[in-house]
Amino acid sequence: MKVTKLEHAALLIEASGKTLLIDPGSLTTPVTEPGQAVAIVITHEHADHWSPDQLNRILSKVPRVPIYGPAGVAAAAEGFDVIVVAEGDTIEADPFTLQFFGSAHAEIHHTVPVPGNVGVLVNDRLFYPGDAFTVPGVPVDTLAVPASAPWMKLGEAMDYLAEVAPKRAFPTHDMLLSAAGRGLHNARLAEAMAAAGGEYLPLEPGQSIDI
Repeated sequence: MKVTKLEHAALLIEASGKTLLIDPGSLTTPVTEPGQAVAIVITHEHADHWSPDQLNRILSKVPRVPIYGPAGVAAAAEGFDVIVVAEGDTIEADPFTLQFFGSAHAEIHHTVPVPGNVGVLVNDRLFYPGDAFTVPGVPVDTLAVPASAPWMKLGEAMDYLAEVAPKRAFPTHDMLLSAAGRGLHNARLAEAMAAAGGEYLPLEPGQSIDI
């Protein structure tokens, strides 16, 4: 299974000639080559994780690809057919098995509403939490760890790596960082990953790993 990090929070996953797209949002370069997509997962309703333009681009290439997301996404994505998923659900989108964990976005501030959020475990290997520090409670081979956001501080991401203890991790949700900031955050996350006994891969947009 090949995982390609796109800008910000978006991932493109390939297996057996098919693709899975996760969180193609407004801070991500237009997705014009979705491949033979069999599913789109949107973890929550915020615009940096999905946009009508991104979905329309993908659907223009793969018209019948199903879109999965929590109830808030279905309500926000007016005009799109979103299949609602929640914690505990499992979806088969051959060749991908998608298991969903968690129910709420991390709190930004007590004055800001907290939307629903689901993390997704892909083929029992890759866990992507969306905008939360959800611990799935199952072994995680590879973790897409949030590196920066209005709802987190770096130390929380470091603690999250220690708690999940994956074999390897790479950063996501990092478009708000400057080049210098990415370097600083990656260095700290690499330290935390090493302390947890795993490998940290500071992927840049367009780079891939095989897991």
